[in-house]
Amino acid sequence: MSEPGLSDGDGAAAGAADSHGQYISAIYRHMQVVIAAELAPYRIGSGQYIFLMAIASGRAVTQKALSARLLVDKATTAKAIAKLEAEGYVRRDPDPADNRYQLLELTDEGRQIVPYVKEALARVKARTRKGLSDEAYDSFIQSLKIVLRNLTELEEIRE
Repeated sequence: MSEPGLSDGDGAAAGAADSHGQYISAIYRHMQVVIAAELAPYRIGSGQYIFLMAIASGRAVTQKALSARLLVDKATTAKAIAKLEAEGYVRRDPDPADNRYQLLELTDEGRQIVPYVKEALARVKARTRKGLSDEAYDSFIQSLKIVLRNLTELEEIRE
């Protein structure tokens, strides 16, 4: 059964026109809308949650290291961190090892909100996994990682 606006892959012409890029793009756009709606009560946009969760997952980190870990450009990271800081979820502290850098850490309010954000993201994940077995989902994630690795390796070659 085909989704509206999406090819079901039947027929050579339809299969030849399919591109994983178009599906990744469409999934991204739809996920942004769903995530934004889930996180709206917490004043966290769909562009900030990955930064909040990354900071929550470990020890304090510099903005530069966070950008590298998430494979996001520095300007996008700066904008997201500024929003999270304005909401009172993240703070910047001088790096004791090097005062030229600041370490990003969650505030008390940031730590309190993380469980609610995790629950919201779990609801989104459950919605997106509907109809996929654990094995199929794991395979899908592995395939996406390969595509990402292929693209980031290509970018490194060009630099």
